[in-house]
Amino acid sequence: MRRVVVTGYGVVSALGLDVASAFNRLKVPKNVVRCSDELARIKGLQTQLCAPIDNFVYPERYTRKVIRSMGRVSVMALNATEQALEQAGLAESPELRGGRLGVAYGSSSGSVDAIADFFTVVTDGEVKNVTSNTYIKMMPQTAAVNLSVHFGTTGRLLPTGTACTSGSLAVGLSYEAIKFGLQEIMIAGGGEEFSPTQVAVFDTLFATSRCNDSPELTPRAFDRNRDGLVIGEGAATLVLEEREHALARGAEILAEVVGFGTNTDGRHITQPNRETMAAALRMALDDAGLDASAVGYVNAHGTATDQGDIAEGTATAAVYGAHTPVSTIKNYTGHTLGACGSLEAILSIEMMRNDWYAPNLNLTEPDERCGELDFITGGGRSFQSGYVATNNFAFGGVNTSLIFKRA
Repeated sequence: MRRVVVTGYGVVSALGLDVASAFNRLKVPKNVVRCSDELARIKGLQTQLCAPIDNFVYPERYTRKVIRSMGRVSVMALNATEQALEQAGLAESPELRGGRLGVAYGSSSGSVDAIADFFTVVTDGEVKNVTSNTYIKMMPQTAAVNLSVHFGTTGRLLPTGTACTSGSLAVGLSYEAIKFGLQEIMIAGGGEEFSPTQVAVFDTLFATSRCNDSPELTPRAFDRNRDGLVIGEGAATLVLEEREHALARGAEILAEVVGFGTNTDGRHITQPNRETMAAALRMALDDAGLDASAVGYVNAHGTATDQGDIAEGTATAAVYGAHTPVSTIKNYTGHTLGACGSLEAILSIEMMRNDWYAPNLNLTEPDERCGELDFITGGGRSFQSGYVATNNFAFGGVNTSLIFKRA
């Protein structure tokens, strides 16, 4: 089997608009959640909390011609991918168009404004807002195809519209495509643009935080007093590459992908199954040929929902025991949906490279129902680790686990 390494990555997030800024922001013990006047105006919505990106300005090079088929999610994905390709030394490479480089990218949906325009045909009985690019912006594979067309890739295209595992599944499928000799390089990641419709979905499920008067204290995953998630946004891209290919062209290796596990619960659309979650974690360990004790840190999905945290926590404890340090990025960023799997993978690698691991913000009273785990708190924790795991779970019972090795 061929070895797969990470040679570049980029992020657009509320933590920062590049990887270094986002990682350094983790050292500030404060989240990016705020109250929203837009949400407050929506009747029937209980939460007013969100974590959007307020400072992302489209670069001047993104002319109308460049981004005419892109909504916000695709533009963020483009920017994150440019960063990743630049770091990997592939920004101007002929390998982009050589057929051995593919794209795997996902989001929960396409751009909501385009979806709204599209359905005025039905609601208003008139074709007035639909253009030749409306469907391209709204379709679930919008980020994947826009990246492929923009960079001229002719390899595999793997759209991963699996909600909260869109980014992690893209990384895992890319790893397998390279590992089994189907591609040499993959652009892999996920994105999501903020929309009140996403907030409404979780609000109707009683899964959103109602701490409208104290946004700095929520979400609080795994805490006894958690009251739900907060919706965020962003995009994150990794460049994965066959190891010998990367070494031959002198690329810097940031980490190695050594394990991937994925399965489905097959039981309920929105209620997670701890047994199949645990099975996915074990699949990743088996794929990596590792005992759980070899993994020095686990990045948790950490939605801060009642059922989600209990199922994930007990599954993690069953596989990794009580002594592996665990934390979640979502207490900082909120739930970035399709972006979270790739964003959290990148930040987990950065934590491993810098020997410092972020705390679980707002975790003051761990809920014993979430299992016996070594939750990182306070100002974070410094230690060396040879391997990190990052886990994500999605509606539909889609479970993923990725394991990265120190370069």
